[in-house]
Amino acid sequence: MPPLRTALLQSSGVPGDVPANLAALDDAASRAAAAGAGLLIAPELFLTGYAIGEDLARLAEAADGPGSEAVAAVAVRHGLAIVYGYPERAGEALYNAAQLIGPDGARLAHYRKTHLFGDFEQKWFTAGDEPVVQAELNGLTLGLMICYDVEFPENVRAHALAGTDLLAVPTAQMHPFEFVAESVIPVRAFENQMYVAYVNRTGPEGPYDFVGLSALAGPDGTARARAGRGTELVVGDVDPELLAASRAANPYLRDRRPGFYSALTE
Repeated sequence: MPPLRTALLQSSGVPGDVPANLAALDDAASRAAAAGAGLLIAPELFLTGYAIGEDLARLAEAADGPGSEAVAAVAVRHGLAIVYGYPERAGEALYNAAQLIGPDGARLAHYRKTHLFGDFEQKWFTAGDEPVVQAELNGLTLGLMICYDVEFPENVRAHALAGTDLLAVPTAQMHPFEFVAESVIPVRAFENQMYVAYVNRTGPEGPYDFVGLSALAGPDGTARARAGRGTELVVGDVDPELLAASRAANPYLRDRRPGFYSALTE
């Protein structure tokens, strides 16, 4: 099975301007496809912007709404799968969501953020209740998570035990928490023997300063691709052969003793 070339779009787009963000996504998809990528991942709430206050509720839409249709058209036009973040409206509830669209435009997976960060997110969003969401893509099992979720080791371990090969994590990670992008993400990939694609926003937005530093971390604990601080498209390969060899050599999942861990859920 050949590697899945994966493109990480590090950008905050234009907060509050969905058409502009769709145009930026289309441009990134064109460049990613030209680089041979089969998957493009955009940041948390990329469709609308993150720190946009009441506009989150105004711009929120259903999972199969017009934004989803527009992203599907981009995916089909450039022949690659896309993961993107957006605010989802479901009845009276608002969710911080991420969706995977296939290269044929099909909606393959949908995830609602389960761990809400800070007063801002807890004010606007309802927490999701499905911790492990997966889909098959190019022979790999792709999982979805959003930003703060990946900072809980139990969350990522649940994905490892469910067979996730590549964990896509749209992110809005701000100063002074750079150490998450720099250190935590490679460790998560190593201790769970998977690839982790952590794709951040960048620059000032409302009261936040997003730090970039997006990374595709491999099961060997290294950043196979790493962005700087500004708007950038970086590309790296998710290699099934490296993943299989690393899992064969690393005993973490085999040497677990779950009977000792019951206190984690008590």
